[in-house]
Amino acid sequence: MTVIVVSGTGTEIGKTVTTAAVAAVALAGGRSVAVLKPAQTGVGPGEPGDAQEVRRLAGEGVTTLELARFPEPLAPDTAARRAGMTPVHPSDVADAAAKLATEHDLVLVEGAGGLLVRFDEEGGTLADAARLLDAPVLLVASAGLGTLNTVTLSAEALRARGVRHLGVTIGSWPTTPDLASRCNLTDLPKAAEADLLGAVPEGAGTLEAAAFRAAAGGWLGPALGGTWDSGVFTRREGPGVFGA
Repeated sequence: MTVIVVSGTGTEIGKTVTTAAVAAVALAGGRSVAVLKPAQTGVGPGEPGDAQEVRRLAGEGVTTLELARFPEPLAPDTAARRAGMTPVHPSDVADAAAKLATEHDLVLVEGAGGLLVRFDEEGGTLADAARLLDAPVLLVASAGLGTLNTVTLSAEALRARGVRHLGVTIGSWPTTPDLASRCNLTDLPKAAEADLLGAVPEGAGTLEAAAFRAAAGGWLGPALGGTWDSGVFTRREGPGVFGA
């Protein structure tokens, strides 16, 4: 039984697609997988949320659970308050993930935005949930300029709270990476003080599900069940992880 908390350094950086890739690789390896979304914001009733997107890409075998859904695309605490709804607390997240872990080989807890986004009025965060679970955090980062700072801050926050840092993945590796992106392949592990564990290509979420599942293992390193080799990738002169 394993729980991994997946957090971004911000929004719209490929966290859901990365979660789907990890889930797809685990399913392909014969493991049972659950995805927990503590707070889905900005999605209306009946509309597919992040957990449903993970299942679409990774496979129908993924169990999904969403603890709360708030209509406005805001931080969970703000969205809950404005909607007059009960917020999600870190203890709620930890309890739900622990229960799923009794029934599945792997539980992926996908946060909302960054690591320290507030869940409730007391200031509870995804990092607090990870600490309660004693679960490692997989940090999903952007590829280009500015990411070293956000990765460093997130890594420092994890250390300050005594939360294990599993490593960093790049959530959307550009087809034609600029100089900053290429340099960051070497510098991200230094900023994070943790290994670079993969790079998911830009546009991966638009692939047909079968193609996504077939390719996912090549985007993730062995620590996440894949075959991606950071040493080979950082020495490449070519543009991407599709083998171009």
